Amino acid sequence: MKQHELFRASSVMAVGTILSRITGFIGSIIVIATLGTALLADAFNVANTMPNILYNLLVGGALTAIFVPQLVRAFDDADGGHLFASRLLTTISGILLALVAIGVIFAPQLVYLYAPSFSTPGFETEREIAIALTRYCLPQIFFLGLFTILGQIANARGSFAPLMWAPIANNLVVIAVFSAFLIKWPSVSVDSITSTQLQILGWGSTVAIVVQALILIPVVKKSGIKIRPKWGFEGLGKSFSLAGWTLVYVLISQLGYLITVNVATTAAVESAKSGITTGVGFTPFKNAYLIMLLPYSIVTVSIITALLPHISKLAINKKIEDVKEQLLRAIKTVGVLTIPSSVAFLLFGPLITEVLFFGINKDDSIYVGYVLSALSLGLVAFSINLVLIRGFNAFEDTRTQVRSILIINIISVALSYLFLAVLPSKWVTVGLGIAFSVSYLFGLFITLHLLKKHTGQIFVRDFIGQHGRLLLASLIAMVPVFAISQFFGWVGSDSSVAIRVSQLLFVIVAGALGYFFAAKALRITEVSGITGLILRRNKVTE
Repeated sequence: MKQHELFRASSVMAVGTILSRITGFIGSIIVIATLGTALLADAFNVANTMPNILYNLLVGGALTAIFVPQLVRAFDDADGGHLFASRLLTTISGILLALVAIGVIFAPQLVYLYAPSFSTPGFETEREIAIALTRYCLPQIFFLGLFTILGQIANARGSFAPLMWAPIANNLVVIAVFSAFLIKWPSVSVDSITSTQLQILGWGSTVAIVVQALILIPVVKKSGIKIRPKWGFEGLGKSFSLAGWTLVYVLISQLGYLITVNVATTAAVESAKSGITTGVGFTPFKNAYLIMLLPYSIVTVSIITALLPHISKLAINKKIEDVKEQLLRAIKTVGVLTIPSSVAFLLFGPLITEVLFFGINKDDSIYVGYVLSALSLGLVAFSINLVLIRGFNAFEDTRTQVRSILIINIISVALSYLFLAVLPSKWVTVGLGIAFSVSYLFGLFITLHLLKKHTGQIFVRDFIGQHGRLLLASLIAMVPVFAISQFFGWVGSDSSVAIRVSQLLFVIVAGALGYFFAAKALRITEVSGITGLILRRNKVTE
């Protein structure tokens, strides 16, 4: 896949992802305006995150990535892959329905597992709210699985865009539900929220996932794959054999995330005990993480989604050097956006979140920015690691990558507990952002070392020169703008919303233009390509 072909395949997905993230941000802003960032919001976010956690733990996330090479092979079967796809979807759907039933029964235990601090005496109401919302949200597991498997089938057939566009419908439902809730009940709290209000929040979030999944059904039909209920594991043995190690990978990852939720909610409860009213728990971390993922989602996800079926074919045909070349090209390409985004989040995190979350207390919104700045340090390494993991998937090696994620999570967990022990409770969640960043910076070198068994050694020096020039261009563009913002005291000022928005727009425009011209002056050729991707150009200069 040449560079211009990779960009062309990714451009529509990138636009869909941009719109998805924009509508997602609007949804997040409205959710925060409705629930705040303190313990009520933490209870909702623990419950609404639980389906994703459990789904990823069993058959989601990295697990489904292994089915793309399997589906590509299945299309060469006599029946065109219809039977394999049908068995795959039916079997996984059955597993997910059983998981939903079990989760609903054991909802109290799940809440205790992820937020044990809610069982602290004096916080019984928060615990009951979290349990009720968890039960309303758990059916999302089934529809997350339906969405992902249908999306993987569409991807394997060369249809990438719908998987990126369907979440927009999800976000629009969330926006509608929470906007109506906010208009009807502009002020709710842990002590005042009713059972009916909890049902609206919980079931409304679940309906959004249902809509997201159902949109893909006609897409798969149009691709020519005929899905029929087909029980049994015949033909799926290799997929589930590969999935075994992927389950270990996801288990390690989710255990690490469990610690993050535990530590963040513990910090929130301890802060509440000491009289701190600012939201400093899981909700700030989650929302900062979503902002950090924006550049990663626009470029990294779009490119690797288009890239994986292609490098899978190259791996099947033993074209090892071509696989290595594609991975390096992807790393260099995603760096064009992730590196300046990382610098921007580091320097302007509080300014960004103060503007985005204008509907809440100023201290709450600025705190989210501090967490974003901490997370930004790991954005580039996190994105590169995802590209490299897709290299393992192309070679159907789900075992070796487990060692990488294990080391990453050991570092993250150790630092998380260290920060919980030594930092004031108010700053623990910022520490979680630093733990994330440090773990992926170390993990990058581990993943590069492990991948050499398939591609030969990929050295940091193969892309560090280009990344260094991208970092230089980012600093040239943004440090002067940062100095201006500091001189005039833009963060935490009493300016109106309109003035703060104009300040952020100045930062974005000045930073982007400065970066573009600095990168051109430094002769970074990938900048032209990535600009074309974002602007949906069909012809890109190589």
